[in-house]
Amino acid sequence: MNTAIKMFLNLVVIGSFSGAVLAGVFSVADPMIRANKEKELKEAIFKVLPEAKNIKTVKKELGAGNPVVVYIGLDETQKPVGVAFKADGVGFQGNVGVMVGLNLDYLKLKGIEILDQTETPGLGDRIRESAFKDQFNGVEAQPMVEYIKYRKPEKPNQIQAITGATISSNAVVSNINKAVEKVLKAFPKAEDLSKAASEEQKQAPEVRHGR
Repeated sequence: MNTAIKMFLNLVVIGSFSGAVLAGVFSVADPMIRANKEKELKEAIFKVLPEAKNIKTVKKELGAGNPVVVYIGLDETQKPVGVAFKADGVGFQGNVGVMVGLNLDYLKLKGIEILDQTETPGLGDRIRESAFKDQFNGVEAQPMVEYIKYRKPEKPNQIQAITGATISSNAVVSNINKAVEKVLKAFPKAEDLSKAASEEQKQAPEVRHGR
């Protein structure tokens, strides 16, 4: 057997072994990654709906392959206190995922939490900081949320963009506005959410705070 064939066979063996190892690692790591993502999602929901003790998940299709997933926050008496949903979209370097809390009349945001982002360290990634996120607490969602630069907000639907990170700031605002519009299209009235929650109550169990 010449040298070239031996090298080829060695590469095949090494490649097969490496592939098997990677497959094994993935089979162990993937469930853990999914569990951590699910935990982060639930924690974010309770952060943007601080009065909630339980949550119910409601899903509605807006055409094929266009689902709207909404989390209804419930207090200790099972009364709805607000709705939460994820807002995804492109930022400066990748996806910016935002968990949004909205009050029941859809007029004001209750808060936001950044779930996913790969923005520039020290600039765009400052969207994770409380100084930026807290601006959305109580800001008006209708008309659409706006951002302004280099000055304090002048209207109840405005927030101030991060200096040097306008694209990332805009991504958060734009993602929120698009998600709110989508939720309004799926559930035009709060009554629609309550009805949907009742219909899915037997299918989707409640998630309680701290579990």
